[in-house]
Amino acid sequence: MKILLFGKSGQVGWELQRSLAPLGELVALHSSSTNLCGDFRDLSGIQESIRTIKPGVIVNAAAYTAVDKAEQEPELARTLNAEAPGLLAQEAKRLNARLIHYSTDYVFNGNGGRPFVETDHPEPLNVYGRTKLEGERNIHAAGCEYVIFRTSWVYATFGNNFIKTMLRLAQQRDSLKVVNDQTGAPTGAELIADITAYTLLMLQHQTFAGGIYHLTAKGYASWFEYAKLILTQAETVNFPLKMNPGNLQPIPSREFPLPAQRPLNSRLNTGKLEQALELQLPDWQTGVQRTLTEILNKSDLLPG
Repeated sequence: MKILLFGKSGQVGWELQRSLAPLGELVALHSSSTNLCGDFRDLSGIQESIRTIKPGVIVNAAAYTAVDKAEQEPELARTLNAEAPGLLAQEAKRLNARLIHYSTDYVFNGNGGRPFVETDHPEPLNVYGRTKLEGERNIHAAGCEYVIFRTSWVYATFGNNFIKTMLRLAQQRDSLKVVNDQTGAPTGAELIADITAYTLLMLQHQTFAGGIYHLTAKGYASWFEYAKLILTQAETVNFPLKMNPGNLQPIPSREFPLPAQRPLNSRLNTGKLEQALELQLPDWQTGVQRTLTEILNKSDLLPG
């Protein structure tokens, strides 16, 4: 099986290089790849790369993910998040290949008090969410075999994320204010990559149906609860911090305004995926604590 991976330098893409490598011949590209085009701003170049490689599976971990900046760059966000995935799907259809794509909890409006299921009506609140939803619809319209994983609050040892931001700020400040009315599931890129590889195996054996699936860790937390766990574990191992977890202050979203509106309820129901793959997803704390251990033991992984 020949696998073409786009977005190899992102958090999920980095882990996918590890998880997909045993499954076949892996060609991994990023936006500055030279011999082949991995830059989603160059749609004709992307098309040429796919037709040159002729993969049996296309895995797309590339996206425009700067949620606030997307409000000022809607056309670029649309090209990367909607038009490019649509092109990948069209090429997958032409090659009779499968497409694996990643979407987001931000396709929902965040209303209500229950986790969203795959069939709930999407109603994104910001440009990022709208372009990701358009990407989902373009993939479906192309008629290829596809799996779309909606996920949320992604982190990893590699790259920049909420964990590293909290550790860095706690080394610089005496106190921190963190939003406590947005709820979701912190989800490790490692988990997403491993589930992707397992899904491809199941697809090969024709024991898994395509479509949209919610893929997050189990359980839920607010950003405040997430931050508290991070700083508590850092304090436990004597990681040098200027502040302690007791100086975290919970605040409502209205006190931390951002250009892009966020959904308050980012919880996704993962029951469909767990039943289809006959597995149990781990609690969000398990992955966060594991990644924290790696980061805290290698302080050079923290951004400056």
